[in-house]
Amino acid sequence: MSEKDDSEWMRYALSLADRAAAIGEVPVGAVVVLENKVIGEGWNQSILRHDPSAHAEMMAIRQAANQVENYRLINAALYVTLEPCPMCAGLLVHSRIAKIVYGASDYKTGAAGSIMNLLQHPQLNHQVEVVSGVLEQECADKISSFFARRRKEKKALKQERNQPSNNNISE
Repeated sequence: MSEKDDSEWMRYALSLADRAAAIGEVPVGAVVVLENKVIGEGWNQSILRHDPSAHAEMMAIRQAANQVENYRLINAALYVTLEPCPMCAGLLVHSRIAKIVYGASDYKTGAAGSIMNLLQHPQLNHQVEVVSGVLEQECADKISSFFARRRKEKKALKQERNQPSNNNISE
């Protein structure tokens, strides 16, 4: 069995992002791979679970740790469609993930190089190998189209609320 390359694993993560979109969540997907096998997968579920920590990375790491029965994920790689936020970057350092591969950069909260780089901070006791931009356009398009659709829905709802009602027609 040949090893899958980064783009194949990112396609898997993109399919998980579709699960998030299907339930109205921001479409981010993540998969944890160890020795060319999936040991954890996740997608955003913060809204569904009423849990601000239920990011795709968090869900995948939790599942992976349960799978290997260890809170350390030595030699594992995480593939995620969007650059991790500071919370998720901290999780990756604490779990000792060896490598992260992400698709789209996050210029608002990215903590793997865009606005800060917690994953390779020299004062931390673990640094994570970072590979960015894998299937970047596909990942970015998925998120952009989600937010464009959401803005359009909100605009339509606002216009609907501002429409005069026909219920008050007198005869």
